[in-house]
Amino acid sequence: MTFAWLAFFDAILAIAMIAAGMTGAHFHLVPPITGFSMFILALLLSFFGLLLGLLAIYLTRTPQMAAGRNRALMATVVCALILAPAIFTVFTNRSPLINDITTDFDDPPEFVNAQKLQAEPDRVMKYDKKKYAAAQLQGYGPIGPLKERLSPADAFARVTEVAKASPTWTITYSDPSKNMLEAVATSKLWHFHDDIVIQIRPTPDGASLIEMRSKSRDGTGDFGINARRIRRFFDRVALARNPGDQNTGDDVDQP
Repeated sequence: MTFAWLAFFDAILAIAMIAAGMTGAHFHLVPPITGFSMFILALLLSFFGLLLGLLAIYLTRTPQMAAGRNRALMATVVCALILAPAIFTVFTNRSPLINDITTDFDDPPEFVNAQKLQAEPDRVMKYDKKKYAAAQLQGYGPIGPLKERLSPADAFARVTEVAKASPTWTITYSDPSKNMLEAVATSKLWHFHDDIVIQIRPTPDGASLIEMRSKSRDGTGDFGINARRIRRFFDRVALARNPGDQNTGDDVDQP
């Protein structure tokens, strides 16, 4: 039965492409975006395999064509299992299609060293308020800087300590004179890289604002990862406060 064989072939090829893409990206055999593209192609193959499998199941309903029914059933189940997590993610994900998140729309921290780390040397790293700000606010609500009752130098020291302890982060630039650091976060499976910049700014009352920006290098969306990274980092900074600190700090919401 031709359709059963085609569906079965699509299922096997999809599994092979997923394995090759994940393995290649994880072990640095191919760029992360190449490995992920193989994964997307595998999903497309699974979709066509599912359609072919369902058609083959229908065509093998008669005793005369029953020889290919088991193969059609197996291919359909395999393709459905491959597609199910992706479909669930698409329908449950509510994050906007952006990948550059900041705590300050009007004066965001700008990258100094990250430009040298890009695969594309001419890639624009400057924040685009018109492109990202409204979508960020609509998708995630206010994500403001973290206020700490510390001097900028002490706040920078605390931020540096927390950044060094972040398991997927690598600090790539640090300037204590400007109370500013940059880092690269690397995803565990695909090894995607996101650029991070943190800057400490003094407040009129002698405290400090921790401003942060997180930007993905690949794709146009991030499934909410950059926004979660900023919020979780601020949570870790808050947890690093000394028990004797008089003020626990405040999250500053930004319209």
